Amino acid sequence: MTRRSIEIGMAVSAATFLISVPWLIPALTDNFWVSVITEILIWSLFAASANLLFGYVGLLSFGQALYFGFGMYGVALGIDHLGLSFWPAFGLGIVSAIAMALVSGVFAVRLSWHYFAIITVVFSLIFYFLAVSMKPLTGGDDGINFSLPPVFRFGGSIWSLTDPTFLAIRDNDLRASLIGLNVYVLRLIAFVMAGFLAGVSGALFAFFGRYASASYMFYQVSGEAVVWTIVGGAGTMFGPLVGTTLFIVIREIVSSHWEHHSLIVGLLAILAVIFAPKGIVGLWNGWMTRLGERDAASAPARLTLQAEP
Repeated sequence: MTRRSIEIGMAVSAATFLISVPWLIPALTDNFWVSVITEILIWSLFAASANLLFGYVGLLSFGQALYFGFGMYGVALGIDHLGLSFWPAFGLGIVSAIAMALVSGVFAVRLSWHYFAIITVVFSLIFYFLAVSMKPLTGGDDGINFSLPPVFRFGGSIWSLTDPTFLAIRDNDLRASLIGLNVYVLRLIAFVMAGFLAGVSGALFAFFGRYASASYMFYQVSGEAVVWTIVGGAGTMFGPLVGTTLFIVIREIVSSHWEHHSLIVGLLAILAVIFAPKGIVGLWNGWMTRLGERDAASAPARLTLQAEP
């Protein structure tokens, strides 16, 4: 089999599995795993926001939890305080996250490397402490609980529920500026896009848990997304999904038997960084590249054999 056919087969299999989860998983095992897979997909989207900045633009952010929190609180406040229905509350969460990302990004993307990482932490901490102190509005660490509104309502029926330009900036921002790219504007666009992804994941997580809390705005949550991205494979499309899946599945399996499951997670992260510096998906891509090169090298020999009488 060629690399292309293997990748297509895996993508089709993964898509088929995800579509069939609501029916397949309950038939095979406990319904609990449907919730786990849902959580994996939501957190994978959050990890994708960190991957967009680190893997494609070369900006290491520890502040994505801020936009996750804004997406979460946009939903919770929209439903609990404003009485909004599902889609307007969802939109409010996303718009809130994008607006916050735009405001903070105007200042943050002027910096790079550890300066950028520090300012993202600072923004995250500022709004974390604000959310904690404004308890009458946000609920602080106790959070806001709300009832999930209908997703669709029809009459009496109710239903519930990679850009190469960025890579150039990541690899050498000075050279990118010399060839005419506006590094600041492109970084700001990427920053806002990442805020959008984090906001969507936060809004979805609020609907998933019917809950919003300031604790999800702490920079430790951002750090988890960075770890998931690096272990899964920074700069790859499926790296965040693979890394998030690995750590959440381990958490769910081990935590029921041992309270110090985070030690295993940390050990696996260290092993992945040592033996797979480009992440699990990067390691897989390396294997597939070598497979493609081997197929390309053997193709002339096969043609010669076929041409012989």
